[in-house]
Amino acid sequence: MTNHTPRVFSGIKPSGGLTLGNYLGAIKRFVDMQAQDFETIYCVVDLHAITVWQDPKELTDATREVAAGFLAAGIDPSQSILFNQSQVSAHAELAWLFNCVARVGWMNRMTQFKDKAGKNAEQSSLGLYAYPSLMAADILLYHATHVPVGEDQKQHVELTRDIAAKFNHDFKAEGFFPQPEPIIEGPATRVMNLRDGTKKMSKSGESDMERINMTDDADKIAKKFKKAKTDPEPLPETLDGLKDRPEAKNLVDIYAGLSGMTNEQVITEYAGAGWGKFKPALADLAVDKLAPISTEMSRLMNDKAEIDRILGEGADKADAIAQPILDQAYDITGFLRSRKR
Repeated sequence: MTNHTPRVFSGIKPSGGLTLGNYLGAIKRFVDMQAQDFETIYCVVDLHAITVWQDPKELTDATREVAAGFLAAGIDPSQSILFNQSQVSAHAELAWLFNCVARVGWMNRMTQFKDKAGKNAEQSSLGLYAYPSLMAADILLYHATHVPVGEDQKQHVELTRDIAAKFNHDFKAEGFFPQPEPIIEGPATRVMNLRDGTKKMSKSGESDMERINMTDDADKIAKKFKKAKTDPEPLPETLDGLKDRPEAKNLVDIYAGLSGMTNEQVITEYAGAGWGKFKPALADLAVDKLAPISTEMSRLMNDKAEIDRILGEGADKADAIAQPILDQAYDITGFLRSRKR
């Protein structure tokens, strides 16, 4: 079995702007992993964005905004590789190999496609149907061993493991592609809507008041938390008391995620407190943690050349890892390659 370097890969899609859900569920964890014993590779997955139609100019702007969010939150280009996916063509090339390894039956079991396509599945793009194969290519192109994801993407990492195993088996390439581990941890890996705690916080929700945008200034952040929906009961003595209280649980989760405390520690500190005490405390904490990020994002967005430079240099570093692995995959597959580079 091949020993693979401990390497993290993950990405965020540039469509519709970043929210607190992206920060707590992904970017904050990316920053934390940057300081651990991993090589860290982070990507703005713009090829995934076009599985549904995107206005070209808005796609360019959104790609820079996600990159700015990464950087403002603490991703350091000298410690991590940061790039946008479309600048490394090996992603699309390996995805085609995996389209021919993955089985249609596997794709039909992917719940994300059913959720996103809904009743209009026949009108969806082939890309939306096949995007888990591209996601597998994103991960395995770097021989990534760990993938920090939200709960809703765990199934796709499991599919990635299946694709890796089938490729290795079919081509008698034992251990060539690793079996990456999904990392789903932390108190707020799934941040919910501030107006309806049963729905995930979304970039595309009807009201701006139901989400915290990473570009929101201090006043907006405070206002949205103070107006967040709650129930009449005070905070309970134990976590069990949050069952069937989705809005209350969501706010406790967010407090824990922002403070670095566990949910249990938050409940212990605020047991019996009313919302008149807890929501202002949460608003102050959120402003303290998030306002500097939104300020830095704004500064970066005014320096597009700097963002583009960082993404370009990151793409060169990513390509230096990806291309040799793709070349090996082509050789294993039996492609004749006589072109001089």
